[in-house]
Amino acid sequence: MLDRLPFLIGLRYVRAKRRNHFISFISLTSMLGLMLGVAVLILVLSVMNGFDHELRTRILGMVPHTKIESRTGMVEWEALAERLMERERVIGAAPYVEQQGMFSVGGRNEGAMVNGIHPEWEDRVSIIGENMQQGSLADLEPGEWNIVLGSILARRLGVGVGDRVTLLVPEASITPAGVFPRLKRFTVSGVFSVGADLDAALAYAHIEDMQTLARLGDAVGGLRLELDDLFAASAETRAIVNELGAGYRGYDWTFSHGNLFQAIQMEKRMIALLLTVIIAVAAFNIVSTLVMVVTDKHADIAILRTIGATPRSIMGIFVVQGLAIGIIGILVGVGLGVLLALTISDIIDWVETVFGIQFLDAGVYFISNLPSRLHWDDVGNIVASALVLTFFSTLYPAWRAARVQPAEVLRYE
Repeated sequence: MLDRLPFLIGLRYVRAKRRNHFISFISLTSMLGLMLGVAVLILVLSVMNGFDHELRTRILGMVPHTKIESRTGMVEWEALAERLMERERVIGAAPYVEQQGMFSVGGRNEGAMVNGIHPEWEDRVSIIGENMQQGSLADLEPGEWNIVLGSILARRLGVGVGDRVTLLVPEASITPAGVFPRLKRFTVSGVFSVGADLDAALAYAHIEDMQTLARLGDAVGGLRLELDDLFAASAETRAIVNELGAGYRGYDWTFSHGNLFQAIQMEKRMIALLLTVIIAVAAFNIVSTLVMVVTDKHADIAILRTIGATPRSIMGIFVVQGLAIGIIGILVGVGLGVLLALTISDIIDWVETVFGIQFLDAGVYFISNLPSRLHWDDVGNIVASALVLTFFSTLYPAWRAARVQPAEVLRYE
């Protein structure tokens, strides 16, 4: 019977209505603190995981993992693409011509990067084809001077499919009348949307049209490569450039979006640390609760000692009581946190629809919605950390309870 004593009495102390209501209030506060800390930590880490996932799938689905360029122009790009595709980590290759320019229509001007692409090759390295709102990449035919715009860019210019836009590039054309900026009129044949800042700063045209505009002849600007592991991009880029030799140079995604990814990882770690401290504060509130319970239960402890309870059993009673308070708070927090993590995107969408507000503007932030991605290993780590903190919070009060001397207490009873 004494073996079950700590468990039975510890749970009874949790359920019992105490004469000291302040102790009950502190117990409830500790439980609520653990619940909110665990729930918020699960929610925040899920949102940070969502941002990380969106960066990998949306942004890096449009941005090349690696770009290989030639200083003298890349003419025989097909043979080079097939050669690079033989590498273990390279799973896709496509040619491109990049041209920074400014679109002008009806007095509206917007800067953007125009990518000259080969529609049949582009699906190997980009998710653009999967995110077309209107039109298709197949509409980009050489000599037709068609162009596909990002949804935000098209909205800012006030154009849609079938409208014409003028592209001015930062290169001069010398004519008998003088020096004029080079420009060309395009017909909008499609609109894409990936829900990211790229929708406001990117456009696509056929690679042959861009070769003509940039006066490259048969040469392309370079090759875009997709890798099986984006985190191997830097090492793979160096290896490719070393293999190709002098005259080639390479860039990977970390040049353009590496800082963003590092910022997300840093914020995730710092927020996790901050919220873990909040959980620790709530867990150590259990210390106050148990210290007051030990003081309130001196007589009970003395009686238990006189009937044969060991100091270890007395410690067990208050460890069980503290863990019970912690486990209840943690479990409720896990349920609430998981529920919020799975529904936060829908909740934010509902709030935006009802109140007509937008929390994330893709023109300012790199995505337009609040993503959430629940990882159960994060939940497991949070629960384990909270349980460890709760357990250590019970040790000091339990130790004090075990040191109560029955003779000293019963002398005044």
